[in-house]
Amino acid sequence: MDIQVHDKKFTPYIPATEIDKAIKRVGADINRDYKGKHPLFIAILNGSFMFASDLFKELTIDAELCFIKLASYKGMKSSGHIVTAIGLDMDLFGRDVVIVEDIVDTGKTLSEFLPQLQHQQPASLRIAALLHKPDATQYPLAIDYLGFSVPNVFLLGYGLDYDGLGRNLKEIYRLASDSEGAGANQ
Repeated sequence: MDIQVHDKKFTPYIPATEIDKAIKRVGADINRDYKGKHPLFIAILNGSFMFASDLFKELTIDAELCFIKLASYKGMKSSGHIVTAIGLDMDLFGRDVVIVEDIVDTGKTLSEFLPQLQHQQPASLRIAALLHKPDATQYPLAIDYLGFSVPNVFLLGYGLDYDGLGRNLKEIYRLASDSEGAGANQ
């Protein structure tokens, strides 16, 4: 069933059951790769909070979770600037670190954030993302754990918002009038 958020209509795209399966798969991969280790997960707010929470429930390894807020979007457009609103207060030296993102779009946000983390000399640094838009990527990144590759359309739900609304939806919706290549999230 289509939904209306602000002035836009959205249509169902990825059902909650498929999101759950992808998170279980990603969690199993992380459990395998970090067996016997104690990684630190850094979830990027606001969008990744639902993915981070559900992913963390799938982990059977010892792990820590913290949050940082990075922003580059207002509404449906990028501001072009990365702003850190909540800073990282964990020591990363010698730690295995996994960045948790809801969506990797152009890659700009992470391409500017990763060097800040690498400067702290973690033992390893990997990326877990629920969604990736390969056709929108301008700053290529290695995504180590990926839920879904999606077209370059505007998405809503499961942590993704449109001007603050829609994050609470259990499913992921796509902009009804969006043709491929027309939309961007992050």
